[in-house]
Amino acid sequence: MDAIGRAALSLDGLSVGDAFGEQFFVAPDEVARRVQERALPAAPWAYTDDTEMALSIVAMLRERGTVDQDRLAVLFAERMSSSRDYGKGTHAILSGVKDGLDWRRINRTGLGGKGSVGNGAAMRVAPLGAFFADRPIAIVCEQARLSAEVTHVHVEGIAGAIAVAAAAALAWRERANAGPLGHAWIAAVRDAIPRGYTRDAVSGALNVPAEAAISEAAEALGNGSHVSAPDTVPLCIWILAHAAGGFEQALWRTVSALGDRDTTCAIVGGVLALKLGGQGIPRNWLAAREALPQ
Repeated sequence: MDAIGRAALSLDGLSVGDAFGEQFFVAPDEVARRVQERALPAAPWAYTDDTEMALSIVAMLRERGTVDQDRLAVLFAERMSSSRDYGKGTHAILSGVKDGLDWRRINRTGLGGKGSVGNGAAMRVAPLGAFFADRPIAIVCEQARLSAEVTHVHVEGIAGAIAVAAAAALAWRERANAGPLGHAWIAAVRDAIPRGYTRDAVSGALNVPAEAAISEAAEALGNGSHVSAPDTVPLCIWILAHAAGGFEQALWRTVSALGDRDTTCAIVGGVLALKLGGQGIPRNWLAAREALPQ
């Protein structure tokens, strides 16, 4: 499979996860009931900004073969729709780009010039990791950094993107192995992340037993409730490392952790598709997801 084919595969997994998770912003007891009964939401499943921004990344990679930050900012801004539930910071940056402002200038003035620690750069980046999966991991990480900086210049926001891109590339490399990704894969992902809170939090996933209940794992690692990279990425990495039951089981497990469930499901789906291949994504789930633009 070529680079753009890998990116498209990851995009399918990401968008299905995103759209699936978005349907579960209901009361926790209702989520628990649906999870127990494996009651799929009624179709179609609308996707969110996670997928909308990932579409722009894939379009840019198809067009340029590398991250062109100025072009990516334009694509993000052109595609942005108010119906996709963008975060306030990202919405402000992309609205400014639409008005002709330089994204660098907006990033320097917003959030005290420190940038966003949010999970927005992580949620959209798995297809980029897939695209560069046959390149050295240092290139994967640098391209992830460039993609993140357009909206997330904080070191932890960037670290979240690097973590997920590395996870995607390393998952692709493990596709021939029948077992789960496991602890060695967590350690490899951890080692690709710059030093800081996100790296430390991902390292913590090594200490959560594979057999732990999802509630215990979420308590230890976070579930995205704070919408930050350190609070979102580690649980996704832990779920992915121990996903022995396929795509459906992993996504049901992810959504049962509550929190920022469209984003956690997007990350898990975008990475796990690379380990399982296209046949691993249930056909009925793909059919239920809102159709992607051609």
